[in-house]
Amino acid sequence: MHIKRLYLFLIKSYLGTFIATFFICLFIVLMQFLWKYVDDMVGKGLEISVLAQFFYYAALSLIPMALPLSILLSSLMTFGNFGERLELLAMKAAGISLFRIMRPFVVFIILVSIGAFFFSNNAMPVIQTKMYTLLRSIKDKKPDAEIPTGSFYNGVPGYSIYVAEKDEERHLLKNVMIYDFSDGFENAVVMAADSARLMAASDKMNLVLDLYSGESFENLKNQKEARNSVPYRRETFSFKEVLIEFDSNFKMQDVSIASNKYMTKNIQQLTLTIDSLTTVIDSMNTSFIAEYKGEALGRTVTNFTPVSKDSLMDYKKYNVDSLWIKLQKDQKLDAMNSILFEANNTKNDLLFQQDMQYANGKVMRKHDIERHRKYTLSFACLVFFFIGAPLGAIIRKGGLGMPVVISVLLFVIYYVIDNMGYKTAREGVWHIWSGIWLSTGVLFPFGVLLTYQAATDRIVSISDMKLIKWVKSLIIKKKEEVDNRSVEQIIEDSKQKGRQIDNK
Repeated sequence: MHIKRLYLFLIKSYLGTFIATFFICLFIVLMQFLWKYVDDMVGKGLEISVLAQFFYYAALSLIPMALPLSILLSSLMTFGNFGERLELLAMKAAGISLFRIMRPFVVFIILVSIGAFFFSNNAMPVIQTKMYTLLRSIKDKKPDAEIPTGSFYNGVPGYSIYVAEKDEERHLLKNVMIYDFSDGFENAVVMAADSARLMAASDKMNLVLDLYSGESFENLKNQKEARNSVPYRRETFSFKEVLIEFDSNFKMQDVSIASNKYMTKNIQQLTLTIDSLTTVIDSMNTSFIAEYKGEALGRTVTNFTPVSKDSLMDYKKYNVDSLWIKLQKDQKLDAMNSILFEANNTKNDLLFQQDMQYANGKVMRKHDIERHRKYTLSFACLVFFFIGAPLGAIIRKGGLGMPVVISVLLFVIYYVIDNMGYKTAREGVWHIWSGIWLSTGVLFPFGVLLTYQAATDRIVSISDMKLIKWVKSLIIKKKEEVDNRSVEQIIEDSKQKGRQIDNK
């Protein structure tokens, strides 16, 4: 009964910290993610509902990155608080081992890891499909016609608009010049006005430009009736309304555009795609070998009659260059050109086959990487817990100070190793499994070592760590070197510095 109460106390202490750190980590990675796509959203007049959708799907898609970090930070903080408040010492004094203390946390983390696997396999493909479709729709949306002052604006297709200044109170554009190239450069129309007002039509399919007190010039050189043609036409107006075709509506694209992306598939679909791509690559290799096995530069190299040593001696009486010597100069030139032509064709075919093999291989590797990613998230949660919990028990520091620093440092190391492994696996330098599991494999022994040290009560304070001791020794050594200098040496050094300054 007491153990159950203790477990309930431990889980309550951990859950609040875990939930808080999870949302903090999710917010941090979400802000970093938004910086990546801020240029695609600025100036497009997106509605609040579209932005809310984007933030929602972006937050869900970043859960696999925020979850391991939050587990590491919450484990460090919880066990650091236990050690700092001597609660961990009291539990050990009562005869409860560290493994028994960690038992409810391990059960909870295992449940979280199982949930993370199902989330990654079942929910993430749907989220990534929605996210990819929304991003494509946002990128394809035309930006609002926010015309700057003092420079030509080319955001409206077929038009180049210049505005000298703006009257914000009356919503007027002053000293406006417009170049209309919608009918081609040869039929350009130039309009200049004292002031103008730009508005979007109610259907958001056109822009209405009202021009006041201006002139227009139109090039008429390419008109069809050459007999009555004039070089240009000039018009003076006090008011003129111009309708410009400009679709500023937001249109959500169909989700089918993301159906073939590797991030939108579950394990079963990824496996099926990998098998199909493997079959395609194998068939390409077979056909490629069958095509070039018997030919090289247009000459057949197979199906030769075997040559014995006795018959090989008969070839000595033949001059292999006799045919070439007998050819005329033009015939030699034609033969060389023919050889070069065949060689270039073969080279181009080989390069094309190489590009096709590389492209198909890269797509297959991306699918295989995504399949391994479904499992690495769950194992990363376990590894980070077995790093954070014993490390918190060792350093005995709670709060948001030291745990945050250590968590960020460890997560940066994990992220760098994981990114390196991902790139090597994607380019085919390493095997897929070795590149994707590299980060987990590097940190797993570290977690085992920390768990062993914490379980065997090899608890050290921060000031006793080897890195801190090494830094302290360097500082003390430098200080002793300064203190050991004599007064004469210090005076002489200052004089030399003074002479150097005078010489400069």
